[in-house]
Parts: sequence; C-alpha cells; structure tokens
Amino acid sequence: MKVLLTGSSGWLGRHLAPLLESRGHEVIGLDVTPGTHTRVLGSVADRSLIDQTVAHFGIEAIVHSGALHKPDIARFPRQAFVDVNLSGTLNLLEAAVAAGHARFVFTSTTSLMVRSDVRAGAGRDGAWWMDEDFGPLAPRNVYGITKLAAENMCRLVAGESGMAVAILRTGRFFPEDDDTHTVPSGPNLKANEFLNRRLTVSDAALAHLAALERAEGCETFVISAPPPFARDEAEELARDAGAVVARHFPEVSALYAARGWVLPERIERVYDPTKAERVLGWRARTDFAAILAALRDDAPLPFVHDPDWVSPVLNQPH
Repeated sequence: MKVLLTGSSGWLGRHLAPLLESRGHEVIGLDVTPGTHTRVLGSVADRSLIDQTVAHFGIEAIVHSGALHKPDIARFPRQAFVDVNLSGTLNLLEAAVAAGHARFVFTSTTSLMVRSDVRAGAGRDGAWWMDEDFGPLAPRNVYGITKLAAENMCRLVAGESGMAVAILRTGRFFPEDDDTHTVPSGPNLKANEFLNRRLTVSDAALAHLAALERAEGCETFVISAPPPFARDEAEELARDAGAVVARHFPEVSALYAARGWVLPERIERVYDPTKAERVLGWRARTDFAAILAALRDDAPLPFVHDPDWVSPVLNQPH
C-alpha cells in the first residue's frame, strides 16, 4: 500500500517509515525539512500540495504524525498551530476522503487530557486514571487545544464519510530532556515515566502500524507502556508511590541505589492503554520491568535519551 507519512523527518517518522516499509508498504514522506524518508518537502497546511501529492503518488492511506508540539510554543505564534495542527489535519482528511481511502491514522497526544487540575496534582481519589473516557477535556495550551480540535475534525469527517479513523493519543516518547523538569536526571526521569506515562518510540511506531492495519470505525486510543498498577492503588500512588512500586518490584530499591537514581515520591496520573491491546492487539514491548532488567544485567537502557535532540523544524511550520 502507498502510504503518505507526514512528519517523516521527525523522531517518530524516522522510526515509523522503515517499519512500514518492512511490512511491504511504500512510504511517501512529507515534511518541511529533508530526511532519509522524506520525498515531498512542504507543509500540511498547503492544501494544493497535499492534493497534488495524493494524486501524483497514488496514495492509498495516510498516517498523519506531523505537527507542531509543545516545545514549539516558544518558537511559533498560535496561528501556526491552528494552520498546521488543525487546518493541516483537515486538508489531509478531505484529501483522503476524495481519494476514497478506507483508513486514516492520526497521531494525537495524551497532553490534551492534562487539565489545569490534573497538572496541579492528584485528584480526590488519588492518582488520575486516564483512559479514553477521561474527561471533561480542557487542554491547557495551544498545542493541546489544536490537537483536540483536530481529533474532533477526525470524528466529524469519519462520521460523514464512513472512512475508518484511528486517533492515537500517545504518551511521551521524545528523546530530549523534559522542558520543565530538571530533577531527577533525564535517564532517571524517563525510566520512572515508564511506570505511568511513557513508551519507546519503537513501540509508538508499532502502535501506528497496528492502527493502519486493523482499526475500524472511528476510535480513540491511549498509547503508553502498560502500568503495573491497578486502579485500586490510585490513592496510595498519590501518597507514597515508592512503596507501591517496591511492592510490585522488590528489587527496585537496590537497582536504583546502585545507579544513584530515585523513585518518584508520588504518581499523580496513570495512562491506561488497555483498549489498544483489546482492539488493536497492540501492547508496548518495553515496560518498567524491562528497565529493571537492563539495570540488573548492566545492559543498555531500552530507550533513547538524547539531551541534544531538537525537533527538525525550519522557519515555516509543518
């Protein structure tokens, strides 16, 4: 199948493109910056370019992973987020419908579920348990606002056209340091996040492949490594996360101490990817247990940490 992959020069795109090719798909990458898998240079906000690309290459399906992200808020005006994240998504949806595509995959974000009260801390019953039914949704910045609006556009177009649309709300998989937290260190923070809100970029790519091959109707999925916790541990997670983690993983304290790492004192939200496993047959291959196995065996960590990574964007948005 000929697949148009937007954001093909980005962190997800450079992992997703070879995966799609390994499954026999022909990938036509589109991005504003050159890359190994990018064949079309330009913005998704350019409707004529999208229409020409879909027609010229005989595109049969679209995986839309290109976007402006939270760190781009400091580099671009709000209008650019509307142009790229919302109008760009509409351009691709309408081009897909016009071409008669059966399926469309949209990369969204768990960030849009993080309201101000979620950001402030735990809820009344402890850690927020965040699956696809979590709400009401009230994104706290222009990134989340435009991603939620794009999700709603996906639902509108899917309902009108009958095209199957998979909306993937991905947890964290970026390689760079967190742009708001400096403690604990980058690798320690990433390891901790596999408990509740992170996955590897390889697992994110596999989720997109599963959606492309299996999604039906219009469905939203939370995409993250499976948490080791149960919902009835939510209250304790918000009080003493270390005790809960140690109960599940008795060796964690010694393994962390040997590396000079620390466990989170509190976990105040947990992303639940159960639906993706049930509907798409996707489950992250790397979880917190895999992190501990690497520490135990003194093996390379099973995720990428690159503090120098900068998302490849030019002066114009994509």
